[in-house]
Amino acid sequence: MAIFDSAEFDEHEQALFVNDRSVGLRAIIAIHNTNLGPALGGCRMWPYASEAEAIRDVLRLSRGMTYKAAMVNVELGGGKSVIIADAHKDKSPELLHAMGRWIDSLGGRYITGEDIGTNPFDMAEIKKETKCVSCLREEDGGYGDPAPMTALGVLQAISAGVEKAFDTTSLEGMRVAVQGAGNVGHRLCGLLTDAGAKVTVCDVFEENLERTVKAYGTDTVAPDDIFSVDADVFAPCAMGAVIDDQTIPQLKTKVVAGAANNQLAEDRHGQMLADRGIVYLPDYVANGGGLISCAAEWYRHDKAQVEANVRKIRETCVEILSYADQHGLPSHEASDRIAEQRFGA
Repeated sequence: MAIFDSAEFDEHEQALFVNDRSVGLRAIIAIHNTNLGPALGGCRMWPYASEAEAIRDVLRLSRGMTYKAAMVNVELGGGKSVIIADAHKDKSPELLHAMGRWIDSLGGRYITGEDIGTNPFDMAEIKKETKCVSCLREEDGGYGDPAPMTALGVLQAISAGVEKAFDTTSLEGMRVAVQGAGNVGHRLCGLLTDAGAKVTVCDVFEENLERTVKAYGTDTVAPDDIFSVDADVFAPCAMGAVIDDQTIPQLKTKVVAGAANNQLAEDRHGQMLADRGIVYLPDYVANGGGLISCAAEWYRHDKAQVEANVRKIRETCVEILSYADQHGLPSHEASDRIAEQRFGA
């Protein structure tokens, strides 16, 4: 596949292909932009169908982290890493230690954290080989699981979207369709329920679904049916690229805001949402709460201030929607322009 001329490459500074057969490690580390600071982005472990799919994912995720860092006002750049493996079968301390050594070889240009397929326990293992780790448990010297702050940030984005679409600041009685009940999706369901919303959720893992239903009494649907739920808000909180030619016509919602990265399969799908009158809050802004927490941990900023900073995501979303209206742009393009003004120099 072509890399340097691909849309996903988008002027990445560095991409490192990692191989350690002794522990079964095959990974890619991507650094998109470090103008605002060292690149921070989680380590994802996923059994990609092909190496091309893994390359495309890590490049898109890394680029998204640059834009996210700029929009949530932290002194960091964008990076990401992916380990091509099944987290349920292939993970081992030895594999994580090897990954840590490769991260350390970058001399502080890339800081890792948890992502899909990894967790704070894995970060503690990686930290045995490098200091370039964030999103750690408190007992390991960190600020704890960033998932609660990610979920809180998504709630702020949903609130801004609901105000734009329905001219109300209340979620009372709103129906929200949540795709994915993992660490963030589960917590988001709780926050939505506390706010008076009615929640319909799906997940490919039955244990995630059962946990969420037991905790919050949510309704459930099969994963393929989540797009067509008669809801006010659709919150993608699983894998990316779920907003595409097939799913957009199914949506009955007026707002799309969730925690998943790279929700638009292609940029043109953001315009398609706008053409249908659907308010879209760009994913890298909506899910920025976790990065705010990890950045505070990395720089040892006041932990007590993290939640207040995460709640500012709502203001950022309002700014994006206002900019989009003023310039006649779909919201994802408006957000990109604002971010590029901040990190481009």
